[in-house]
Amino acid sequence: MNSTLKNTMIAVLTFGGGTALLCLLTFIHINQGNVEIPLGVVVESIFNPQDTLQHHTVRTLRLPRAVMGIIAGGALAVSGVILQTVTKNPLSSASTLGIHSGTYFAVVVTTIFLPTAMVGNGIMTAFLGGILTFLFVYVLSGGSDATPVRMVLAGMIVTFLFSALTSVLQIFYENETQGLFLWGSGTLIQNDWGGVTFSLPVIIAGVIVSLIYSSKLDTLTLGDDVATALGQNVRRVKVVTITAAVLLTSVTVSIVGPIGFVGLVAPHLIKLIGYRAHLPLILGSFLWGGNVLLLADVLARVIDPSFNELPVGAITALVGSPWLIWLVMRMKQTGSQNSGAIMAGKNSATLSMKKLLPVLLALITITLLVSLASGNYGFEPLVTYNAFFGEANTFLQNLIIDLRLPRALVALFSGAVLAVSGLIFQGVLRNPLADPSVIGITSGAGVGALMTMYWFSVSAVWIPVGAMAGALVFFIIVMALGAKAEFQPTVLALLGIGMSAFGSALIQIMVVQADISVASALTWLSGTTYAKGWSELLQYLIWPVLLFIPLLAFYIKTLDVLSLGDDTAKGLGLRVVNVRFQMALIATLLAACSVAAVGSIGFVGLIAPHLARLLVGSVNQKLLPVTMLIGGALLVVADLFSRTLLAPNEIPSGILVALIGAPYFLWLMKKRAT
Repeated sequence: MNSTLKNTMIAVLTFGGGTALLCLLTFIHINQGNVEIPLGVVVESIFNPQDTLQHHTVRTLRLPRAVMGIIAGGALAVSGVILQTVTKNPLSSASTLGIHSGTYFAVVVTTIFLPTAMVGNGIMTAFLGGILTFLFVYVLSGGSDATPVRMVLAGMIVTFLFSALTSVLQIFYENETQGLFLWGSGTLIQNDWGGVTFSLPVIIAGVIVSLIYSSKLDTLTLGDDVATALGQNVRRVKVVTITAAVLLTSVTVSIVGPIGFVGLVAPHLIKLIGYRAHLPLILGSFLWGGNVLLLADVLARVIDPSFNELPVGAITALVGSPWLIWLVMRMKQTGSQNSGAIMAGKNSATLSMKKLLPVLLALITITLLVSLASGNYGFEPLVTYNAFFGEANTFLQNLIIDLRLPRALVALFSGAVLAVSGLIFQGVLRNPLADPSVIGITSGAGVGALMTMYWFSVSAVWIPVGAMAGALVFFIIVMALGAKAEFQPTVLALLGIGMSAFGSALIQIMVVQADISVASALTWLSGTTYAKGWSELLQYLIWPVLLFIPLLAFYIKTLDVLSLGDDTAKGLGLRVVNVRFQMALIATLLAACSVAAVGSIGFVGLIAPHLARLLVGSVNQKLLPVTMLIGGALLVVADLFSRTLLAPNEIPSGILVALIGAPYFLWLMKKRAT
């Protein structure tokens, strides 16, 4: 077969086959609904409309939704093409670089505090949020010197940060943000042609600009120096095309919400077919982006035939996160090649354990007492004293002893087990970025816990079993992928983030199907110590501490041996694979118990071990008790502030930890890069 015929067949398959598939998906999509409409009626309503209910249903409700899916998917795909070229990063898209989270956060803030600025569906607000987020991620990851993995890692952590801030606003301003939860997960629901008529001109303009600059983007792939030598104004090309990409993203977010991974999947489908020139790449990506998003919306309504409106963004994440993982595995050689111990937060001073442990215990005791004495009426130590010594009335005794005390202890034990889990993961994987939330374990535990609660409808006693099962499945997948990636730190973190995105998509689907209220869902997903009591402490937290911590104390020396590298550890007689699996399994079970008790709280397992290393060095026998105490203290402080900062309202403890942990993660990543 000669090359001309082969290229012709590829073009026919890509564009002709893509168009045929788009038409087929459109007809399937239009025919989905509570009332089935025959295919002939659908065709007649489009080409020969009449004044009938069925025709109006197709033309006014179903057809606008399908068209919106096509143009939104196409816009996101073209945006992905531009971002991948300009950043020289095949992992780039509006979702992986945090642009979606920035636009969503900007729209939520404007909706609450400056609703008069929400003109034109909030497109300018979304655009400003998106462009500022892109610049922030681009600069933070090193600009033109950033590696692909590092840039996407920065984008994902910025997404965590903005998600935490957005969740706070949605919880406290539930009335003002009513309806934004489903929109914030991505939905193609259209009640008329308004969304299409508003977004179509902007999308056409953005695509035309990208087509005009397609030859310049081809030159840009040769490198900035070569492009400049060929007479290219590289800065102008980047500014114009990035503006077009963010504008395409912003207009889709303003209409259908942040729908992730379309801009990652569609361009790579066209690249896998063999296209590299940007003119066919942009056109093909637009066509197949529409196919991807329309197919996702069809699948959403197949999965839930009750048409309870699963967020289409969750479906694209289910498809896109494995795609991201696959791309990362292909690129693993661009990650860190260091196979030895990689520990951030090395000690600046080694303190005596005899002095440090009493100080930490005293700090925790003081924090617990302050927590017990703090509430809606301010700081009341005398009332707390009276409650414990029987001189207070029954109400205050119940409030402090039966509500505040067990809640504070739940926070203490949850923080401790999460911190130990993070310490073990960092030691086993020789990865300072490891944390149960960052590598996807917490997300898996959340999936398992929710499935137990809302799908199987079993007794609450089985919730930790479900959490452990979910965490174990995600743990096995991450460990298997991590082994193939040679446990490279940044690559492993990115694999975990892909697994987290997959788990979060499953959680979103279950939240919608279980019909949980928005505030309750956001609170649980963010992790909270609200209304936790003696039952959570006894059922989920006491026995893991009594069972696993002594076991870890006995085997903790193996982490010191592992830190020397696999070859050295094997030379010293250590069965590296078995030890790594066993220790990581214990860390996974600890994280699962915490999720069963307080939901998905992240970053405690990242921060506490690093703070411990600053105090006592890198010897794991010393790190274990210090990390436990620091982790417990962190979550007790977070619990205290969650109750008192905006009393009588509460901020979920997990959000407060994320607001600290995400910036720390970014700082840690930047420190490792330098």
